[in-house]
Amino acid sequence: MNATFSFTVSLKQANSHLLACLLPAIPYLPPDQWQALLLGVKGDIKVDGVIVRDDVLLFAGQVVSYTLHHYEEAEVDDAWSRVWSNDEIAAVHKPANLPVNRTTRNVYNTLIQLLRRESPWPDAHLLHRLDLETSGLILIAHSNAVARQYQSKLEHLIKRKIYRTIVVGKPDWEIKDFICDLGTLDKAQGGSEIRSQMHVLPKGEGKESRTLFKVLATKNKDSMDYSLVECELFTGRKHQIRAQLAYLGHAIVGDKIYRNGGEFYLKRIEKTLTAADYKKLLTPHHLLHAYEIHLFNRWQTATTHGEVCDGKECHGGCGLSKTEDIIIRDDDFPESWQAFDF
Repeated sequence: MNATFSFTVSLKQANSHLLACLLPAIPYLPPDQWQALLLGVKGDIKVDGVIVRDDVLLFAGQVVSYTLHHYEEAEVDDAWSRVWSNDEIAAVHKPANLPVNRTTRNVYNTLIQLLRRESPWPDAHLLHRLDLETSGLILIAHSNAVARQYQSKLEHLIKRKIYRTIVVGKPDWEIKDFICDLGTLDKAQGGSEIRSQMHVLPKGEGKESRTLFKVLATKNKDSMDYSLVECELFTGRKHQIRAQLAYLGHAIVGDKIYRNGGEFYLKRIEKTLTAADYKKLLTPHHLLHAYEIHLFNRWQTATTHGEVCDGKECHGGCGLSKTEDIIIRDDDFPESWQAFDF
């Protein structure tokens, strides 16, 4: 297929030459191929819609697009959907096994590239991330300018983030407010061969991580207990929910890093997993879903408590300002959840 990519020149890229910005775009494409595209008769590289054949200087805000011919990469589930949006940001549904941004395997088939091609936001930018296999809600800025406004102060935008997951076993607690330090360990320190794996560390040796876990239901399937657990994040560390639940003895179903000693994660690096491997994993991806996000309503004009509640159950007086939170839920759980019938 012919694949067309585009990006908006950032402030960091401003005053750089075109080829310098293109080289990192697809790491495995060598400089001579970029040069050939630039000089080619088909006009495969454009700046603001105009074909260019020189290594021009770029300025912030310009849109660079380029087309690669006979391009191939791994297929993904590209069925993203808009769940909520306003004039600045959107909450979209990300399917499991769709990377949010480019990986070593996927550059064209990523959530951000799909949004830039298919949504009303050709300059869409991620406000945060989800792991490849995690499904559910993710926040998107409509433009780079909006992303710059919010990315450094997400705590003033996102009030609550709640996930749902299916874990192995039946926890001996119904509610657990778990606080620990998380960090990496190399193999010499007692870690695993998986460098990205996070471990619970002694206090002060990692980043403090807090999650509130609630068991919503437990069922027995094929002589094994499985539990549906709600997870509210109070910090946002890498693999936080996955690593903490594994440490607590209830790893997420299908987790290739934190179940089965990481066997299938390591195997997948070298070769394709087999049907027998997936039978042991139980699912084609781990069962973790970004279910609900609460946003501070920065776009609503604040009213007074008196206007909202007429003085009833108003603790603190009707002179205080109040806005209603924006609550967004994603009930589009992947098909693989259905086998557990929660």
